[in-house]
Amino acid sequence: QVQLVESGGDSVQSGGSLRLSCAASEYWNCMAWFREAPGREREGVASIDSVGSQRYTDSVKGRFTISRDNAKRTLYLQLNSLKPEDTAMYYCAADRWACRDGYFFDPHKYNYFGRGTQVTVSS
Repeated sequence: QVQLVESGGDSVQSGGSLRLSCAASEYWNCMAWFREAPGREREGVASIDSVGSQRYTDSVKGRFTISRDNAKRTLYLQLNSLKPEDTAMYYCAADRWACRDGYFFDPHKYNYFGRGTQVTVSS
């Protein structure tokens, strides 16, 4: 059974930092972070492929960094300079084929999601 378990979410003040982790039960070529705020659709935040190529949605470029430790089967997301608009449930996602043009940030292209970890940023 595929498992993706996120951790690291917390409540912080604007300008603060957090590091999210996602422990996977197996290796995946393509992994990503999505987020979902109340009343909004799930959106892709960052993705990373098997060779470490990273992509970011425009609103987090320069502030968030995605990385992975393949030996530990763990995905990370470093969140810096947090803003209230970053408040959301953050989900780890995995798939074999989603790291391709047009697919990176489409949640329908990922077969597996974790249960999420909450990030709340206050002003």
